[in-house]
Amino acid sequence: MQVKNETAVVVGVGPGLGSALVNIFAKQGYSVFAAARGESAPDAPASSTGEIIRVKCDATDPAQVEDLFSKAERHGPLRVAVFNAGVFQKANVVETDPAEFERCWRVGCFGGFLVGRAAAKAMLKHGAGTILFTGATASLRGAAGFANLASPKFALRAVAQSLARELGPKGIHVAHAIIDGQIHSRRYAHLADERGPDSLLDPTAIAEAYLALHRQPRSAWTQELDLRPWVEKF
Repeated sequence: MQVKNETAVVVGVGPGLGSALVNIFAKQGYSVFAAARGESAPDAPASSTGEIIRVKCDATDPAQVEDLFSKAERHGPLRVAVFNAGVFQKANVVETDPAEFERCWRVGCFGGFLVGRAAAKAMLKHGAGTILFTGATASLRGAAGFANLASPKFALRAVAQSLARELGPKGIHVAHAIIDGQIHSRRYAHLADERGPDSLLDPTAIAEAYLALHRQPRSAWTQELDLRPWVEKF
């Protein structure tokens, strides 16, 4: 189903899932605002009927986030917003720098709050829209050495739940996706060779699941979805 003159915003666009999300919504005809700290975004697919607008945005800066969504709304009604940003560096607790811990929280949680808040402002005017948050295994459990990932991911999940309960009755679908496994990329290509076919999450397959969340009728909305490779233990 193609759309016309409507926009989508993806915050946290890199070469993996972020680019796949931008591509899949552009293929549906959305004008997609692809936001990243370094303006990293793919070219529009050949089969795309929408356009891709690259925007440089620091998700932890309230003014930049507000400006991003203002630009999107001026382009057309906002229908989809995806928060996909995050940073992480594995470290033992005694080796974790406090400033680094705070940075991970600001990007992974505070940024999600700012994006959700700005998206809600725009969507409440229309009484419709979808806000999606990318979580991880660390959204459910904190592993050794992963304190500065688990903390923002736990918190982001809570933000998503609160927004879903507040905004759902007003016509806005809020969902949180737990990505339980490693996403296929050049960095992890060797793991696919070691573990076998489909042992890593395909970014395009994840993006298709996000699109399906957006298309759900409001009589049967999903608030939380977990995705993992078929060989992943859980």
